[in-house]
Amino acid sequence: MERKTALIVGSSKGIGLAIVQELLERGWHVIGTIRVEGKTQLHTLAERFPKELEIEAIDITKVEEISGLKSRLPGRSLDLLFVNAGVGNVGGMRETIGEVSTDEYVRVMVTNSLSVMRVAEQLTDLVRSGGTVGIMSSGQGSVADNENGGNDVYRASKAALNMLMRSFAVRRGKDHALLLLAPGWIKTDLGGPNAKFSIEEVIHDIVDTITCQEGKNGLQYLDRFGKTVRW
Repeated sequence: MERKTALIVGSSKGIGLAIVQELLERGWHVIGTIRVEGKTQLHTLAERFPKELEIEAIDITKVEEISGLKSRLPGRSLDLLFVNAGVGNVGGMRETIGEVSTDEYVRVMVTNSLSVMRVAEQLTDLVRSGGTVGIMSSGQGSVADNENGGNDVYRASKAALNMLMRSFAVRRGKDHALLLLAPGWIKTDLGGPNAKFSIEEVIHDIVDTITCQEGKNGLQYLDRFGKTVRW
């Protein structure tokens, strides 16, 4: 059987790194990206999988670097494009929309919404018909499920991402499976030490849900178990 190929954008650490490792252990060929040059945990993983893992550097907030990555992958056919990149706001979960500075709000929105969708817009062309384009969203981006408030800025960025992905799906969802993934509250730099689950506890389910979308058309907003999340 031909080895499948994935491009995981934002994979130097945390969930992105774990997705790369899980795919490699399942026999995939993976292209993983880091934001800045220099040795990362992804490079350490590449020592275990020297033939199966490629590493590219890209800052998705810079448009020219997205197009530059695309130009370095001519003729490549991907089975999976997954964009994991994202940031939280410096003020944390308690900072309200009335307290956040304009510059910080713009930084989070540009990184989590605009830049992620620019990657999808440019790199989906590399994904074969029937392949999957996935985005790391969050249950915090669900308007319907926001019954407790809080985390205003991050919620807004993920809700905007979800809306933009729905518009993208109208244009690009006929030939690919499109996925917004809400992985749950996980112990990462973004999730913090008080999160409910470790990466090791959830990564198998996350990758199962990502990979089982192959061959489907249109957009789904799912949790890590493949259950639909309310918009």
